[in-house]
Amino acid sequence: MDTLQHNALAALLSFAYVFSVPPLMDYLVTRRGLPRDISRKITHICAGSVIVFLPLFIDGDWTQYLNIAVFAVWALLLVQKGLFAAEDDQAVKTMTRTGNRKELLRGTLYFVVVAMICGTLYYKQFEGVLAMAILGWGDGLAPIVGTRLGKIKYEVMSPKTVEGSLAFFAGAAVAGLFFVQLIVPESFDAGKIILIALIATVVEGVSPREVDNIAIPVTVIAAASFL
Repeated sequence: MDTLQHNALAALLSFAYVFSVPPLMDYLVTRRGLPRDISRKITHICAGSVIVFLPLFIDGDWTQYLNIAVFAVWALLLVQKGLFAAEDDQAVKTMTRTGNRKELLRGTLYFVVVAMICGTLYYKQFEGVLAMAILGWGDGLAPIVGTRLGKIKYEVMSPKTVEGSLAFFAGAAVAGLFFVQLIVPESFDAGKIILIALIATVVEGVSPREVDNIAIPVTVIAAASFL
C-alpha cells in the first residue's frame, strides 16, 4: 500500500467516526430524551477527538493533509445546513442550543475552521495538538458541568460558573496530556501543558459565547509558542 492509499484509508476511518456521531446523537435526543445542549457538547468533544487518527497518517507527503478532509466536508455542510436546513435536520437538532440553524454558522463553523488550521499549519505539532485537545475536551465539558452542577456563578462577558471552569481545566489538562503524549511524545512537557490549560481556562472564563471557539485555540497556540 503506497502513501496515498495509506493516508486515504486513515482519512476514511476519520470520516466513518465523525459521520457516526450525528445519527447517534439524533437517536439519543429524539428517542432517549438527551438534552440538546448535552448532545451539542458531546458532538463538540467527539470532533476535538478526531486528532486520535493523526498517528495513522504517514508524514512527508501532501496526502498527510487528508487529515482535514472530514473537516473540509463539514465546513461545506455547515454552510449549507446553516442557510437551508429544516428544523428536523440531524445537525440542527444535535449541534445547536436552540434549534436555530443559523447557530451552525457561528461557533460550530468556527470550530471546524480552527480544526483545519491545526491540521495544516500546525500538523502534528505541539501547538495544534494541544489546541484541539483543550478546545474539544475543556470547552466540551465546561458547559455540561456548569449548567447542571454549577452553583457559584460569575460573569465577565457571558455567564459562567466556577464548577464549569474547574471542569474546563480538568478536561483540558487531561486531554492535553493524553493527546500530546500520543501524537507528539517528543514535545511532551507535563508542566507546560498544565500551565497552558490553566491559561486557557482563564480565557474561556472571560470569553463571550461562540467567540471562545476562536479565543481558546489562539491563546493555546500563542502560549505554546512563547512559553
